Amino acid sequence: MSAITHALTAPRLRRGVVLPIFFVVAWIVVCRYELTNTRILVPPLAVWEAARALHESGELWDHLRASLVRDLLGLSLGALAGTAVGGLLALSRVADRLLSPSFHAAKQVALFAWIPLMSVWLGVGEQAKVAFIALSAFYPVVVNTYEGVRSVGVEHIEVARVLRFSRWQVLRKVVLPSAAPSLFAGFHQGLIYAWLGTLGAEYLLEPAPGIGSLMVDGRERFAMDVVLVGLIVSGLVGFGLNALATAAEERLLRWRVRGV
Repeated sequence: MSAITHALTAPRLRRGVVLPIFFVVAWIVVCRYELTNTRILVPPLAVWEAARALHESGELWDHLRASLVRDLLGLSLGALAGTAVGGLLALSRVADRLLSPSFHAAKQVALFAWIPLMSVWLGVGEQAKVAFIALSAFYPVVVNTYEGVRSVGVEHIEVARVLRFSRWQVLRKVVLPSAAPSLFAGFHQGLIYAWLGTLGAEYLLEPAPGIGSLMVDGRERFAMDVVLVGLIVSGLVGFGLNALATAAEERLLRWRVRGV
């Protein structure tokens, strides 16, 4: 908890709230003096009242819980598959030559362009959503795992061979510690992309409980206060996930700073 507390009280974070405060003040001024259509840009107080109503009814937490469960499931599948594929490409020259061209070609396809194909293969329900979230996390994990493993110094491998390490020992005691920063960077990026993928999947596929669906429902009813509640909650969740990942990375990689 100390690492998270430090991350949330750092001077960088305090400087980072200046712009949001400016936007909120500007938002209040614009709505107060009706400088825009307040049916589209509703006042902050209306958004607060909508958030309180959704909180009291429990609807907000039901949507948030569904999104987080969906996000973590897709992230887990994407990160596991990405680590395995990235490691395979980095450790096997044959696999690298055979699979890397196809992987890099597929990576150039815009992520949301896969949704029509997934909807045909998997339908528009929960399976398609989780698959899309997993795909969102998959690409950055593969790239960072590949780069991390390939960056391991040859001299380290040679020392391990002199010490007669088995392949498993080389992987566990040499490759993984050396590649750890890249592995964490890949997981961190995958975490961010998975949350974006969660919102996109909920927005574009079959309606079901979730923050994205809450915003869609608000749009259909022209309840812009509900849309803005969903937008703010999604931003806060993304910020929280990023802060947790940063704190975990700093804590787990402290041994590198200490030179252990």
